[in-house]
Amino acid sequence: MGVDREEPAPEHRRPDGVTDAEIAAAGRVSEALETVERARGHLYGFHQLIGHAHLQLAEAADMLRAAGHSERADKILEELVGRNVLAGRWTFQVVEEFDDGYWSEFREHEQAVREELLGGRRHLYEAEMKQRRRTPGRPGHEARPAEQE
Repeated sequence: MGVDREEPAPEHRRPDGVTDAEIAAAGRVSEALETVERARGHLYGFHQLIGHAHLQLAEAADMLRAAGHSERADKILEELVGRNVLAGRWTFQVVEEFDDGYWSEFREHEQAVREELLGGRRHLYEAEMKQRRRTPGRPGHEARPAEQE
């Protein structure tokens, strides 16, 4: 028997008794987490860019040495290559501290809000917006993929 693609999947349906205000509030918490996830991506980008810059800098020091500027090459290697970007930390330590602290706690709170208000369901705000905006029966506007039971 085929799936009714006009109806959202059960995990995208509002549980009984959940209010519009609860859906909106939980949706805003999830949206804030998505923003933190984007910031985390930038933090990882920072981590990778700084690491790449240090490799480039070490190569540049070798080039300076080969061009007869050993003193400058030594200063770069001693003072910059391998230097902490923050007090006592390379970027991997910054990333680990962020992940183990703020990011992990933020995710726990977002999940707790979804559990307490929405029975653990994700993206109900968006699922209901999709239902309001799509054109039922029109190809490309199905409520869910055919393979979802």
